[in-house]
Amino acid sequence: MSEVEPVVTQPRTSERGAATRSALLTAAREIFVSKGFAEAGVTDVVSRAEASVGSLYHHFSGKADLYLTLFEEWQARQSQRTKQAAREARAAGESDRMRVFVSAARAYLAGCLEERELAALFLRGDGPPGFEVVMRDRLRKWAQLNAALFEDESALVVVITGALAAAVSEVVRTGDRALAEEVLAIIGQIRPAASGTATAATASSNG
Repeated sequence: MSEVEPVVTQPRTSERGAATRSALLTAAREIFVSKGFAEAGVTDVVSRAEASVGSLYHHFSGKADLYLTLFEEWQARQSQRTKQAAREARAAGESDRMRVFVSAARAYLAGCLEERELAALFLRGDGPPGFEVVMRDRLRKWAQLNAALFEDESALVVVITGALAAAVSEVVRTGDRALAEEVLAIIGQIRPAASGTATAATASSNG
């Protein structure tokens, strides 16, 4: 009876590549957070990842690409958090658009606090040339999503988008969860000017 040689299964190239890519992103995140984008070097990243310069350039075009990939992946996680929160609010029977928005905003702020170092990296403006354009474009898209929720209430969209953007910056800076809840409570009371006028008129007539 012949012996069967043990079969050694090698990791698939795609699996090895995915692991290397993940290690490079993790290393880049740590280096960018500790040193800042401007001071970080490709050699710092590959050294931390225990990879080669060649492997970095196989997966990314350079330092800026690493940074932008981290940003896009963070934004994707934030988008998932907010969409899930909005779905859960609606599934629970919530029909008030502002309350749905606040639920989504709470999830966004929670994500900022959960990944606070990364959020702070993107907010402090220490990024590759042109990153400020990316941020402005993302804020514009955010406003467009809010506009879809609050139809024909453009002024309200401007107010709540601006208020939440300011809240994100301050909450990330301080790490203050109580402040986040206070801000959300205030935002939740904002209503369109027409609605506020109608409410005041109703209250006056009832008085």
